[in-house]
Amino acid sequence: MNIRFAEQNDVEQVAKLVAEYRAFYGIATQEIAKIVSFINERMDKNESIIFVAEDIETATLLGFIQLYPSFSTVSLKPQWILNDFYVVTSQRKKGIGSALMASVVKFFEDKAKGFILVTGKNNHTAKYFYDKHGWSTGDYDFYTYTY
Repeated sequence: MNIRFAEQNDVEQVAKLVAEYRAFYGIATQEIAKIVSFINERMDKNESIIFVAEDIETATLLGFIQLYPSFSTVSLKPQWILNDFYVVTSQRKKGIGSALMASVVKFFEDKAKGFILVTGKNNHTAKYFYDKHGWSTGDYDFYTYTY
């Protein structure tokens, strides 16, 4: 397995993974052309970074993490929003998610303030995974608001 940045020639495979990821969140309509367009636009405008896990023997993508930039004026560093994280269902519990996460953290360790991610309170598998890998819900003096 190889963890690397997604490239333009990966967009079709990434789009299929994104469709599976969206299906997990209950989005029934999977318009691959729209997903491809969305990913291409993010890549063309350098608005996101996508890490992929690739099976070296088959050149098949097994999972991805997509991050969007944000910034911290207080620390004067970028802060990344880990927005999308998916591993093909049949490939789970093989260390792919851990390898993806470790690659992301290593890449950004000196370049960023840190990461923000959101997951559903009922997504116990994700909570266990994040807790296991050192992520924290924290005990901060801040409120998180949405609108």
